[in-house]
Amino acid sequence: QVQLVESGGGLVQTGGSLRLSCAASGGTFPTYTMGWFRQAPGKEREFVAAISKSGGITSYADSVKGRFTVSRDNAKNTVYLQMNSLKPEDTAVYYCAADHSPTAWARRSRGESYDDWGQGTQVTVSS
Repeated sequence: QVQLVESGGGLVQTGGSLRLSCAASGGTFPTYTMGWFRQAPGKEREFVAAISKSGGITSYADSVKGRFTVSRDNAKNTVYLQMNSLKPEDTAVYYCAADHSPTAWARRSRGESYDDWGQGTQVTVSS
């Protein structure tokens, strides 16, 4: 059983930055595709970003492209989400997730494909 723990959320003004972290334990982190998702009140969960097992390939939702950067440190079993130029519409609970499948990258934006989820961290962007 893989445990994922997010941290780094908080309240920030429009245009500000936050860095989310997701620490993994109990599994083989370097073999997982990792994803970040978010869910705003009254809305469905949506894909934010994903990173391949080695960290060499990344993928982003159009809404965050150019503002968010996903990275990972396999030695520390941690994935990060650097969020810059934050907007009020970025307000949501952010979740990290791990996909164990060897073919995970092909379905990286589909939340239902992921095997493990963290508890989430709240990000609030004030206008």
